[in-house]
Amino acid sequence: MIRKNDGAPIAVSRRNFIRGCAGTMALGMTLPEHLWGATLAQHKRGPLHWNLPLNQGWLFGVASDTSASSLKPIDLPHCVAPLSWHNWDPAQWQQLWSYRRSFDLPASDLSGHRAFLHFDGIMSGATPTINGTKLEANLGGFLPFEREVTGLLRKKNQLDILVDGRWLNVPPSGSPRGPQQVDYLMPGGIHRGVSLRIVPEIFLSDVFAKPVNVLAADRHMEINCTLDSRRDTPTEVRLEAVLFDGASPIARESKSVHLSGAGTTAAQLVISKLSNINLWSPETPKLYTLRVNLTGAHGLAHQYVTRVGFRDARFEVDGFFLNGKHTRLFGLNRHELFPYVGFAMPERVMRRDAEMLRHELNCNSVRCSHYPQTEAFLDACDELGLMVWEEVPGWQYLGDQAWRDLLLRDVKRMVIRDRNHPSIIVWGVRVNESHNDVPLYTRTKEIAKSLDDSRQTSGTMTSYSTQNWVQDVFAYDDYHSRPDGSVGMKEPLPGVPFFFSEGVGQFSYLQGKGFKQYYRRAGDRHLQSLQALFHAQGHDRAVDNPRCGGLIAWCAFEYASLVNGVNTIKHPGVVDTFRIPKLGATFYHAQVSPSVRPVIEPSFYWDFSPAANGGPGKDSVIFSNCDRLVIRIGNKPAVTLHPDKAGYPNLKFPPFFADLTTDGSDHPELRIDGYVGERLALTRRFSSDRSQDVLALHADDHQITGDGSDATRVWFAVCDKYGTLYPHLEGEVTLHVEGPAERIGDASLSLAETGGVGAIWLRSKAQQHGTVTVSASHPRFGKKSVAIQVLAKKAT
Repeated sequence: MIRKNDGAPIAVSRRNFIRGCAGTMALGMTLPEHLWGATLAQHKRGPLHWNLPLNQGWLFGVASDTSASSLKPIDLPHCVAPLSWHNWDPAQWQQLWSYRRSFDLPASDLSGHRAFLHFDGIMSGATPTINGTKLEANLGGFLPFEREVTGLLRKKNQLDILVDGRWLNVPPSGSPRGPQQVDYLMPGGIHRGVSLRIVPEIFLSDVFAKPVNVLAADRHMEINCTLDSRRDTPTEVRLEAVLFDGASPIARESKSVHLSGAGTTAAQLVISKLSNINLWSPETPKLYTLRVNLTGAHGLAHQYVTRVGFRDARFEVDGFFLNGKHTRLFGLNRHELFPYVGFAMPERVMRRDAEMLRHELNCNSVRCSHYPQTEAFLDACDELGLMVWEEVPGWQYLGDQAWRDLLLRDVKRMVIRDRNHPSIIVWGVRVNESHNDVPLYTRTKEIAKSLDDSRQTSGTMTSYSTQNWVQDVFAYDDYHSRPDGSVGMKEPLPGVPFFFSEGVGQFSYLQGKGFKQYYRRAGDRHLQSLQALFHAQGHDRAVDNPRCGGLIAWCAFEYASLVNGVNTIKHPGVVDTFRIPKLGATFYHAQVSPSVRPVIEPSFYWDFSPAANGGPGKDSVIFSNCDRLVIRIGNKPAVTLHPDKAGYPNLKFPPFFADLTTDGSDHPELRIDGYVGERLALTRRFSSDRSQDVLALHADDHQITGDGSDATRVWFAVCDKYGTLYPHLEGEVTLHVEGPAERIGDASLSLAETGGVGAIWLRSKAQQHGTVTVSASHPRFGKKSVAIQVLAKKAT
């Protein structure tokens, strides 16, 4: 049985378990036909099986004291340390931790089946024990691992996991320098899901669906299947692959397979006659469903389902081509770290990052820096049309042979887990910004190619040279300035596919060296206003040469780091750690067609208080996708502006520059009218009267699921009377939660530290539902509330 947070059991009925597990025993488990559809609807990929999620009802504590009184109830995902939004200390998590979970099963019904414990991600070391039997330990926190527990289960089961949060000899950690060696902190814990999977004795453990000749009329799909058998005797089975467009089957192929005995067997099917397939792209992210059925003498025994997309992505010497069309990568790097919990956020929150990148920041690409990220994020990228560069864990450091062996293992795990994602266009098989190691990186490339020869390999370089470079695509991290203090981007190296994997970041362009540009919302306002302009310069200059594939700039979100941070938060993100856009995001907001939405985004605060140094001043930057802007300041005559196409010839929507030198003593309003052609497309107003500022409170979602894991963000900001964020620097906002959910975050936040904004996450309580009210109060701005419904079951 499953247990609630208070330890009370939740029964898994014998009848439902048998319906899920029992059936034709010639091969093992067979689900009734009417249950396959229901199961399929809940799985985007992977082997279909009877699945028991183990995310709720854990007991947790330090490993040195596992007495019942010292363990506290928790749900997954979970971080071992109660963190604030900043000022993290690695000592908070660098020790051994104990997780314990009890569950009951009708073990006698498992004969003829196999059982696996599946762990999506545990940071950084994990040793599971089931019913007193210690299982093989795992090192590394960014990729899943499984342990077979066939024969170890019984009616009453206890799962213990010893989690090692120390600085271990495993990528990306291991350096004698400790956590300050790596430019991102790694709080320990079971930060992704855990489940028990029951499958037949013979099952499909993996399916790789590889589109081939996508741009030709004879395009087809090679389906490489791995069958895993526990039987010693030879067996004949049949495989059938069916490709679906929605609920409609559009192509199929089948074949018989001989299994000689126990172990794994590879088999391939080819589905052809796919001339009418629609291609996947950022504009049209078309997805299909592939089902592979494993059938024995007594009917359907197992099924594997995965989503696929047909697209051709190639980096060539003359640029990047998607589906044969010359395309520029326009993107940002992403860290998966969040305030309060590190990596331990549920799927909804992870997907929200992808939605922001694609639809708010208008990116067509993202780099998963510097480790494989959650499948929920990658699923969202598939659906949204966000191209992905995924890479192995690491940051500059290369360790000893044991460390390198783990790196090679991670390349294998990463490619196998994620090769069916059409959004992934290149494998990063080098440790970020590490030195050339020809034997090591020849091997990482070979592993990736052996598992997936449809994608190219790459890895970030800080050396502007191809000497001892062994990958397919040269990805360069370019941090240098032009003589005038603006962003410099090098020419593509000759003779190799080339693009920029990083740029801008915190590099001190005005000084020409160092990484001391701290784009803090609570910091220097003039510097904040420059961030968006630097990103505009970087993207414009990166593609000045058509041989360059584009720029994935540094970076989307602020993150926790001991390297060049302020109070352990690093500030190169155009969006802050609370996922609230900064002035740096104004450039990205405007890079969308006005037919989708007209945009006017000043890269400054309209303010004349002493902290503002007399207002925006000369050469103030406004980002917009309009053809022209008409500006009115108070009662002054209107001024018409046009985009600087000469200075930014490669941007779809270049910046506008305005002289906003103004006497602000009478608190004038700023009005900006944006015209597309002769049509007034958008009007925005901005108030400089701080006495009329207000507190705003918003929730990302108004419904979440009462499963103990689901969560949504609730964020606040001080705004002018028209709703534009303003960095007030006094007082605290206090947050209060009532209802069947818990607050993930601080009970109060200082506006002086956050720069006038902040957020908490609201996490549901398992097996509870109803209305949750979140209130935010400030001594000057009063109180605001927002309501969220916690549903008894997941909303569809």
